Amino acid sequence: MTGGIPDSVHAVRARIAQIKAALGRECPIASGASFASYLRRAASRPAPDDPEIASAIEESAARCNLDPALLRAVIHAESGFNRFAASPKGAQGLMQLMPRTATALGVSDPFDVRQNVAGGAAYLRQQLDRFGSIDLALAAYNAGPGAVVRYNGIPPFPETQNYVGRVIAAYEDAR
Repeated sequence: MTGGIPDSVHAVRARIAQIKAALGRECPIASGASFASYLRRAASRPAPDDPEIASAIEESAARCNLDPALLRAVIHAESGFNRFAASPKGAQGLMQLMPRTATALGVSDPFDVRQNVAGGAAYLRQQLDRFGSIDLALAAYNAGPGAVVRYNGIPPFPETQNYVGRVIAAYEDAR
C-alpha cells in the first residue's frame, strides 16, 4: 500500500497512463465517453507501419529465425495490427495470445507490443519446429497443436482453414 491506496490501483493508473501515452492523446472521459469505448475507437484505426510494431517484428523475427513477412501476415490476420485487440474467446494483443499461452511464454502484459510479438513469434517458432511446415504451424497457432495432431493435418474447421489460407496468401504477397 502506498499512501492508503492499494498497489493494484497504482498499477491500473500506471497502465492507463501508458495506454494514453501510446495513443498519443488524452482520453475524453470528461466529455462523457467511457475509457473502454475510447480505446475501441482509437484501436479501430491500427497502423501496420507503426515504428514500435515494425521494430518488435524485426527483433522477434531475428531472435526466432522467422521471416518478418510471416509475422506481419500473422499479425494482420490475428488483430489487423490492433495492439489492444481482444477476442470473445480471450485472446489478446497483436498476435492474439491466449492468457495461459502468454503466461507460459513469459508474457506478463499481452497488450505490450514487444512482449506480445516476442511471445507470438516464440509460439509460432515452436509450432514450426514441431510440425515442420508453415501451413501446419499456422493451423496449430489458430486451432491449437492438439487439433493438428488429432486430425493429422489442418483441422476441418472452416475458421482454421480460412485462417491458414489468408495468412499464407498475405505472406506470399509480401515476399
